[in-house]
Amino acid sequence: MKIPFIIGEIGINHNGDLDLAKKLIDNCKNAGFDSVKFQKRTINLVYKSDFLDSPRESPWGNTQRNQKEGLEFGKEEYDEIDKYCKKISIDWFASAWDIDSLFFLENYNLKFNKVASAMIVDKVFLEKVAEQKKHTFISTGMSTTQDIDLAVSIFRKYSCPFELMHCVSTYPMKPEDANLLTINELKKKYNCDVGYSGHENGVAISLAAYSLGITSLERHVTLDRTMYGSDQAASLEFTGMKNLVDSIKKMNVAYGEPKIGYLTDEEKKVAKKLREHIKL
Repeated sequence: MKIPFIIGEIGINHNGDLDLAKKLIDNCKNAGFDSVKFQKRTINLVYKSDFLDSPRESPWGNTQRNQKEGLEFGKEEYDEIDKYCKKISIDWFASAWDIDSLFFLENYNLKFNKVASAMIVDKVFLEKVAEQKKHTFISTGMSTTQDIDLAVSIFRKYSCPFELMHCVSTYPMKPEDANLLTINELKKKYNCDVGYSGHENGVAISLAAYSLGITSLERHVTLDRTMYGSDQAASLEFTGMKNLVDSIKKMNVAYGEPKIGYLTDEEKKVAKKLREHIKL
């Protein structure tokens, strides 16, 4: 069984604080994750003005605009993130929520793109992503079969490498909603690699997804699940992150090979001792 590409979804859990973002990057690196991911939005394109003007209490003010802008990193912050990730040797990328943000991310030599579940229905956006021909992770939360069909057809039309990520867009996700066997159905239907993007508590469901042969695994990460933010409660703190990676590595070794009737050298010694009383 191959160990999946493990992504730490920092998203907006940095709460607009670059130092906090760096600590999260450090945690992902130290836990053994392969990459970190952020989210990039052009606020005025993603949200309508009447929504942005509506009330919302947050650490940044009392409107939705205050909150959204407080969580959004710009070029100065991403320049520093790019520099920092190169310094400690970990990949980073981001899910763009609009075409301007997609073009913004071209300022950096990123290996990957990510189509968030919210964006899988945007045909124009999908084509712009596929035109870049970067390996793209496509989350399938909130998606119908027709939505996934569209995305797959566009990426194949542009010969852009991709993998689907089974996803359920609830925060946190209830175990009974996981429907992990969908992973096998996605593989069969689309003949492509399939990963898992999880929003559940703990690591058990992610480990079950690994047992189904996923090629990528994305989990939200945080310094503290009680911090401000809608994604924090469905995120892993460092102990959980380390447990996830260590468990996957242990499972990978444990799968071994199908050897019926095979005895290890240690077993042979134990068998000799425990069967001394038996006349063979």
